[in-house]
Amino acid sequence: MKLPDKVYDILKWIALVVLNAIGVLYKTLAAVWSLPYGEQIMTTCAALALFVGALIGVSTAEYRKDLHEQPTYGKLEDYEE
Repeated sequence: MKLPDKVYDILKWIALVVLNAIGVLYKTLAAVWSLPYGEQIMTTCAALALFVGALIGVSTAEYRKDLHEQPTYGKLEDYEE
């Protein structure tokens, strides 16, 4: 599943910023204003962010595969100078 660049950028922004910000904001407001389900909503937002991040990772792997590149993350030589 290779995503178009624009869709990739939007999903990345949603996963890294929006979902986490919404979760933390609601949990904080829930504590101040005695709103229900603060912990559950924050955990749900974190789970959704992780899921969207996984989709982005699959798309990146497909993109690299199409370019005949192997993923380089996690190899020792990536960290050597």
